[in-house]
Amino acid sequence: MKRRGVEAFSARDIGKLGLTDEEQIKVATKKQAIIFTHDVDFLRIAIHKQHPGIIYVHQQKLTIGECIRRLKAIAETKSLEEMRNRIIFL
Repeated sequence: MKRRGVEAFSARDIGKLGLTDEEQIKVATKKQAIIFTHDVDFLRIAIHKQHPGIIYVHQQKLTIGECIRRLKAIAETKSLEEMRNRIIFL
């Protein structure tokens, strides 16, 4: 995503890899960062919590290239405000 001009980071990039899913949502909320995941647990948590937005893809549904194309399209067409508390399924 970074190579395509979209600001992106992973939990590993920011030293948060060992956090629980709920803690990851808190970090994303603080950073105003949308979560991209294949972990269905985020979907269950997101139903009951405020969050900056979640983009979910089933791990075996799309190729990495197709995920990147779709993520870039979302980044170009949706604002942070439009994504707030929304879940998008790729």
